[in-house]
Amino acid sequence: MSADQSPESGLQAEHDSHLPTTPYPRFHLALPVQDLDQTLAFYTELLGCPTGRSSAHWVDLDFYGHQLVLHRTDADEVPARQSNDVDGHQVPASHFGPILEWSQFYALADRLRAAQLEFVIEPNVRFEGRKGEQATMFISDPSGNHLEFKTFRRIEALFASDLDDY
Repeated sequence: MSADQSPESGLQAEHDSHLPTTPYPRFHLALPVQDLDQTLAFYTELLGCPTGRSSAHWVDLDFYGHQLVLHRTDADEVPARQSNDVDGHQVPASHFGPILEWSQFYALADRLRAAQLEFVIEPNVRFEGRKGEQATMFISDPSGNHLEFKTFRRIEALFASDLDDY
């Protein structure tokens, strides 16, 4: 363990090749959607995302501080859905989402349950007891785009690796 790395401060040496998370760069992601109005309502009404610029074919959203753009497409233009096994769950290969604070994650899970939204993967704890321990849940928007919301027990472990495979 180096002098700048203590159990309390996390895993600084493992983060050296990654961009800082605070302050952090914003990402831009554009998603294909079939029904722009229905999908927009999902993001604005259920998830609380404010809107930005828009046209008849696309709309910008503030998705937890990042720019998310919904682009209307035909149903046959949406990418195929594939999945991979991750800690006992079939995780959609194509997905995105924010990393929330622990309490914020569970408050959102409660809100989604209250709205009777069907989960792709129910809220659960993954990699329990390991460096990358995290709670995660998956939902889909009305156009079939998969969102993963997650939280880490220790945010310092965001880019940590164990010697064993996951």
